[in-house]
Amino acid sequence: MSTPHNPARAGELWNETRLAVFLDEITALRDYIVLSGGWAWHFMTPAGHMELKHAHDHKDVDVFVAHAHAGKLIALLKQRGYKKTWTRFDRLPSSQDFTRYTKIVETKDEAVKVMLDVFVGEVPAVEARGFRVVEPKFLLSLYGSKHSSDQCFAVCIASRLLAQGIDPVGRAEMGEYGEFL
Repeated sequence: MSTPHNPARAGELWNETRLAVFLDEITALRDYIVLSGGWAWHFMTPAGHMELKHAHDHKDVDVFVAHAHAGKLIALLKQRGYKKTWTRFDRLPSSQDFTRYTKIVETKDEAVKVMLDVFVGEVPAVEARGFRVVEPKFLLSLYGSKHSSDQCFAVCIASRLLAQGIDPVGRAEMGEYGEFL
C-alpha cells in the first residue's frame, strides 16, 4: 500500500482467512511486542469495523520489541517456524534494528504467508483492545521512515483527530470510512 490508493478499489476487503492467521500470530507474540503500522491502527479502531484494504495495511505485521525482550522474541519466532528473510534494507547502516521474519501457515482453505517486520527499540505505547500499540502521535511520525502507507483511512482519520487534540484510540470515527468510499 505504499503506492497511491486507487479510488476504484476503495471498497475491497481483506481476506478473512488471512486476517485470522495474522491475528493468531500476533496473539502468540503479544507479551513481547508493540504493534505498529496497520495492525496498530486496527486495534485503535473499535471492534467490528469493516476490514477494508485502504483502511489498514494488513499485508504484513510491523512490531517493535524492546532490546531486553529481543532474544526471547526471536527464540519464540524460531519455535513457531519463522525464518529470517532478506530484504533490500538489510544493506543499509540502520538495518541493525530491523529484521523480517516469514513463515507459511497452511489453513484448510489456503496457504497464508505471514511477514513480520521486527524493529528493535523502545517506543511509546498505549493499550488498545488488549494489545500494546505504538502511541498514535508517535506512530504518525514514523510515516516516511518506517512506514509508508500514510494514505490509509485510519491514518488520515487519526491525523485529523490528533490535530483537534482528540486521542484516536477507540474513537468511533476511526472506523467511519464513508467520506473515503
